[in-house]
Amino acid sequence: MRPTLREIALALTLAAVQFQAAAATAVQPARDDEVLEVLPLVTRSRPAMAAVAPARALAPDAAARQAREDISVARQTGDTRYWGRAQAVLAPWWDRADAPADLAVLQATVQQGRHEFGASRQVLTAALARAPGHAQGWLNLASLERLSAGYARALSACDAVARAGQALYAQACTLETQSLQGRSASAAQGLQALIASAAPDAGQRSWLLSLLAESQERAGQDRAAAQSYAASLAAQADLYTAIAYSDLQLRTGKPAQALQVLAASPETDAVVLRRAAAWRALGDARWKVGRDQLQTRVDELKRRGDDPALHGRELALAALWLDDQPDAALVLARRNLLLQREPIDWWVAAQSAQAARDPAAMAELAAALRATGLQDARLAALMPGRTHASGGAAK
Repeated sequence: MRPTLREIALALTLAAVQFQAAAATAVQPARDDEVLEVLPLVTRSRPAMAAVAPARALAPDAAARQAREDISVARQTGDTRYWGRAQAVLAPWWDRADAPADLAVLQATVQQGRHEFGASRQVLTAALARAPGHAQGWLNLASLERLSAGYARALSACDAVARAGQALYAQACTLETQSLQGRSASAAQGLQALIASAAPDAGQRSWLLSLLAESQERAGQDRAAAQSYAASLAAQADLYTAIAYSDLQLRTGKPAQALQVLAASPETDAVVLRRAAAWRALGDARWKVGRDQLQTRVDELKRRGDDPALHGRELALAALWLDDQPDAALVLARRNLLLQREPIDWWVAAQSAQAARDPAAMAELAAALRATGLQDARLAALMPGRTHASGGAAK
């Protein structure tokens, strides 16, 4: 999922931690000294929050600041324990109908990060009914609508951001959504104007350049997209952008460059997967280590009682790129489309159908894609008969 305001970048990890007690599965050690799991060091240190009575909870403003910090760390490092830290801070207000709007929006952000999209949408909708001027809430909702290919609803949410007084973010929100609908040339022009206006702010410039890169890639302009991705990362490092850029490099047959893009990235499951795919393409045996690492994480996910289907995109890519099992990849990819429908989700499904030599599945995917209005040159190349309004030729 595309980040909004830099706080909402999607960390694509298979080992997302779920803290609902009902989902936990007890594991009993055979001996007192048996090691069940070795955890990496916590990225940042702060005093652990013990269970406290609501009267001793942080004040709402302080809770919001701490939750935002934890969410930011989770996004940029892939350390999923920070989702739990954010939830712990928000616990006194979690699922409360009278929670301050800021805290409800942060709860929805945590749920979004865990791929609990339905719950996130429900919390956001309720919060925005109470606080219709909450710009961040509308940006989050627009992101969810784009994720489900609800582009008309996303545009309505972008309009609400404008009414909340956040003109730059409203314009970026609208332009991103319009580019998904095939208005790539006008979207690129608008994004370039916003980039020029955001020049002093490295974070804004990086974010807008990443939006531009994705729009250019959907339009089939791979060279221009690569330049924009590189410029975005040069302005400010970002895990989401690094993964998106590495996907372009892998898709265009440049595995060595993909490894360079990911060199400084933390070892989230999405990063491990792409490094393994690049190593395999280069004939480097390290890809097998990466594959084993991913399988171990999936096994741990199942042992905790968490649902791997929430992370079907990466499971499908692993089956397709690393296991040479396109039929299994297609099953996983189609199931994933029930959860999220971003361009990469359609691309994984179409790639799997092509590799599986399943024309019936490809025809079904093409029909479903037409119904959404999504326009993407990468998908048009895979699906015969698809039209594409690119606004520019592939380069």
